[in-house]
Amino acid sequence: MNSLMVKALAFSATLMIATVVVVKYMNVDLSDPINYITILGAAAIAFLTFGVAAKYINQMKTDKSTGELANESWDGIGEYKNEMPAGWAYSFLGTIIWGVWYWFSGYPLNAFSQIGQYNEEVKAYNTKFEAAFANPDQATLTAMGESVFLVQCAPCHGETGDGISGKAHDLTNRMSKEQVLDVIAKGSNQLGYAMGAMPPMLAQGADAEAIAAYVAGGMQGAAPAAFATCTSCHGADGKGNNGAAPSIVGYDETLISNVLEHGKKGAIGAMPSFKTRLTPVQEKALATYIQTIKG
Repeated sequence: MNSLMVKALAFSATLMIATVVVVKYMNVDLSDPINYITILGAAAIAFLTFGVAAKYINQMKTDKSTGELANESWDGIGEYKNEMPAGWAYSFLGTIIWGVWYWFSGYPLNAFSQIGQYNEEVKAYNTKFEAAFANPDQATLTAMGESVFLVQCAPCHGETGDGISGKAHDLTNRMSKEQVLDVIAKGSNQLGYAMGAMPPMLAQGADAEAIAAYVAGGMQGAAPAAFATCTSCHGADGKGNNGAAPSIVGYDETLISNVLEHGKKGAIGAMPSFKTRLTPVQEKALATYIQTIKG
C-alpha cells in the first residue's frame, strides 16, 4: 500500500472519528434507526470517497492506456474500447438494492415522517374547519368562496374570472361558441355524471353552429330544431336533468364539484384536478361565489 492510499484512509478515519465525537457531543439518539443509518452513511461516504479517489489518482500516475482503439477520433484524440470498471457497475447495482431495502425496511412506509405528520395535522385542522362551518349562511359562503377563488383559481382565470384574454375558461359566461362546437365535435367523458360520457354529436355544419350560438347566448329565445338532440340529457331548460348531466345554462354546485374532482380538458386546454386541495365546505363556498361572477 503506497503513501497516497495510507493518507487517504487516515483522512477517512479522521472524518469518521470526528463524526462520532460530534454525535456524542450533540447527544444524538442512535437508537433511532434514521439517525443510525445517517451516521453509517456519513462514514461510508467518507471512506469510499477518499479510498476510491486515492486508488484512481494512483492509477493515473502509473497505469497506461491499453485495449482496442475505437474508430472515432476528435482532433487526433482517440478512445479505447475498455469495459466499464467493475466497481462502478457493482456500486450502481448495490445502490438500487439498497434503495429497495431502505424503502421497505430501512425506512418503511409506515414510519414517522415530517410530511406524514404535516398531513395528519392538516387533516385534523380540516376536520375542525368543517365542523366550525357545518351550516354557514350565504354571506359566509360567498366571502369564503371569494378567498378560495383568489388563491386557487385567480392565477389562471383572473381575479375577475374573465379567463385572462382566453388563457383559461371565462367564468363570467357558461360556455363560448367555440367551446360548445368543440364539445359537439369531440364529446366529453371526464366529469363523472350519472349519464356517463357524452359522445361526439351527429350535428354538423349549420346545425352545430345553431346549437353553439344558442347555448353560448344563454339559451335565450327559441331553441333551434337541432337542440332537441341535447334535451334528452341536459333537459329542455339546459340545467342537466337534476344533476344527471352537466348544466349548460349556468354553474351549479354539482358542476363545480365535478370539475374540481376530475379536472377538465377542452378547447382552451387542460385543468388539473383539485380534489385534494379543498374541503367539501370550501368547494361549496367556491361554487357559491362563482355563481355570483358576472361579465
